[in-house]
Amino acid sequence: MKRYCITTVALAMTVLLVAVSGAQEKQTKPIVPKEKTSLWNGRDFSGWKLFVPNPDHDVTKTWSIKDGVIRCTGRPAGYMRTEADYADYLLHVEWRWPDRGGNSGVLNHKVGEDMVWPKSLECQLASGSAGDFWLIGGFECREHAKKGKRVRGLNVRKLKNSSEKPIGQWNAYDIICKDDWVVVLVNGKLQNLATKCSLKSGKICLQSEGTPVEFRNIYIEPVE
Repeated sequence: MKRYCITTVALAMTVLLVAVSGAQEKQTKPIVPKEKTSLWNGRDFSGWKLFVPNPDHDVTKTWSIKDGVIRCTGRPAGYMRTEADYADYLLHVEWRWPDRGGNSGVLNHKVGEDMVWPKSLECQLASGSAGDFWLIGGFECREHAKKGKRVRGLNVRKLKNSSEKPIGQWNAYDIICKDDWVVVLVNGKLQNLATKCSLKSGKICLQSEGTPVEFRNIYIEPVE
């Protein structure tokens, strides 16, 4: 009788562990969009996590929403990120500098724990440099590894002169992630390409990096 009970319990535990493992795999599998989907609802931060390194800091002092626009003070350094992972998508983000030019970025394929800064591919937003790539935390791509002319340290320079609009006007980023490629367009003009990327999926982050910046109209679409 005791052997029967022990065997039954062991079997039940095995089934439970398999079920939990399957659920965890299902939860961590990246989302591949099937249709145009808003990542930000224009009202609150549902679906996003606001991160700064100091747990005692009130993140609402850094990130806020007004009139359908996300406002970021730029201090302290950190980011807002999607709660879900994504793969094979076109990401559209609009941004502007309300006061003066400065620094920020869009992190793609973010993995690992939250920190400043996590392993990811940064699509640069620094004034005059939108379209550059910055490789963070060991992220790698062919263009950086081969040390081409566009590469300076961890940076992979954009292909063309800046296509950004004057300070105060809205700009548009279209970031296409497909398999191990990432292609970026700034205001509709091709600016950069990364191939053989070491990551193909992960979370999407918008940076707080020292300067007030605003974001709006954030969505993803499928890519073929």
